[in-house]
Amino acid sequence: MDRQPEVTRVVVGLDGSPSSQAALRWAVRYAGLVNGRVEAVSAWDVPGAASWSAPAVDTEFDEEEAERSLVEEVRTVLGPDGASRVHQRLVRGNPADVLVDAAEGADLLVVGSRGRGGFRRALLGSVSQQVALHAPCPVTIIRPDSAAG
Repeated sequence: MDRQPEVTRVVVGLDGSPSSQAALRWAVRYAGLVNGRVEAVSAWDVPGAASWSAPAVDTEFDEEEAERSLVEEVRTVLGPDGASRVHQRLVRGNPADVLVDAAEGADLLVVGSRGRGGFRRALLGSVSQQVALHAPCPVTIIRPDSAAG
């Protein structure tokens, strides 16, 4: 048989936090070792869209600006050469749900241990905890200080 080897697909969640930036660096290094490709996924949601707690309107949100910010964040973290090897996607929805969906068919999902929100004392953020419980593939959770080196 003349089959092409399948490329390892690594999905990484990115939210602008130091933890998610460490996860991006780790995912790129890992993908380099296994000849894989990296997909950086960032989620946005309208406050109150999933509940009655607030009107489902965010007059401050600009999706095009958010896409530019995602591209710029990847470029800042990895440099222009590294960024050119990462596919970026901005997806509307709850971050944990978006990442679990994006990980469908992936070989690995990489997230930071704690994002921009939450309690400082928490060992895991709510998103990393949810994806660890519900992802359809193995999950690696990166602490900012564990990604150095």
